[in-house]
Amino acid sequence: MSNSDGSVRFYCTAGAGMEAFLLDEVKHKLNATETEHIPGRVFFRCHSNLHDVLQLKSAERLFLLLRKAPPTSLPTNPAKAASVIQQRIVGNPEEWSGTVSTWTLLQAELNGSGGRGQKRKREEEEESLNHPTFRVSCRCSGIIARSYNSQTLNRIIGMAINRQLGWKADLRDPTVEVNVYLSDDHCVVGIPLLRQPLASRTYLKHTGLRSTIAWAMASLCNLQEASIVLDPMCGVGTILLEAAQESPSGVFIGMDSEEAQLHKAVQNVQAAGQEERVLLIQASCMATPLTAASVDVVVCDVPFGRKFSCGVDMTTALPHILAEMERVLRDGGTLVLLLSLQLSVLIKKLIKSDTSDPQSRADEDPRATETDAGSRDTEKSTFGSLLLQSKHRVSLGSTDALIHTYTKRHAT
Repeated sequence: MSNSDGSVRFYCTAGAGMEAFLLDEVKHKLNATETEHIPGRVFFRCHSNLHDVLQLKSAERLFLLLRKAPPTSLPTNPAKAASVIQQRIVGNPEEWSGTVSTWTLLQAELNGSGGRGQKRKREEEEESLNHPTFRVSCRCSGIIARSYNSQTLNRIIGMAINRQLGWKADLRDPTVEVNVYLSDDHCVVGIPLLRQPLASRTYLKHTGLRSTIAWAMASLCNLQEASIVLDPMCGVGTILLEAAQESPSGVFIGMDSEEAQLHKAVQNVQAAGQEERVLLIQASCMATPLTAASVDVVVCDVPFGRKFSCGVDMTTALPHILAEMERVLRDGGTLVLLLSLQLSVLIKKLIKSDTSDPQSRADEDPRATETDAGSRDTEKSTFGSLLLQSKHRVSLGSTDALIHTYTKRHAT
């Protein structure tokens, strides 16, 4: 959806808990306006060229917004349901033709700049303005999902588009894909601009932690010029490489006790062209081969014991690991940890923190909050130099996790 001033209305999908990161990113990187979000989606308008939009790191997929309408309640009668969809979802045909025109221009920009968009000949692009083929991909939740599955809605919406707009359905190789999201609160229609998600990183040969989560952690690191950054359990190096993209002058040290993981990290570092800035060491996180107060940032995805086994019981090892992180971190430095809900409760017992923040308490496992509250006054903190700055709850797909951010103050 484009405006008379040349700005374009986009939206991106985002993992649960990542919406705030994406909102901040579009505002600062794109000077976006009309920013708003719903669970899993962030809407914005900007004048930036498409190359800048493609640099968003916290987004999953990028869409051109076709329309955002009030929630739709469909009657059980199929004929009446099709009529409601035609009015609510399809809406004004001129809106659709204008959006497809903008989409075609953006595709030409992608092709001309060597982007990831699907290549088309110019005559095919011009033809698509008048006679586009389409495929519908609908996701629904809430009350509407109890009466209609996605396949039924795809068919109903497709028939409405065909009748109202005269577009021809093509399930194999359509000109455009129409994405529809229906819930009790929202109705969103958009057209994806890329076949591949923005979250797919071309500079990663092996995947580990989801790249958007890794970037979010890097964005919380308070990276300064020539910062020295340590990941004491780096795995395949995803977090360090995301941080390296954000800090061209930084120095990054990755440690892991598993040779197989380090081998993949070496390949990722080479694929990203960061061999001169990322040093990889095989070592234990409980015996870090660095001097005290030698790094500016410690960032780490603490193993949950689900996908990868670290060979130790993390609930037992965490105090020793945390002690090493605190030791090598300089005063004023930043500590960023990704923790399971269980480890988040444990680390709160270990680190003295400001418990007045209601959001921080809401993020905890509710079953553990009462016990934890009772222990605050009786347990003396071992890690008094670490001051909690923020917590962010994010989804890893099959489970949730918490990103904790601390600063190290001079111990008194």
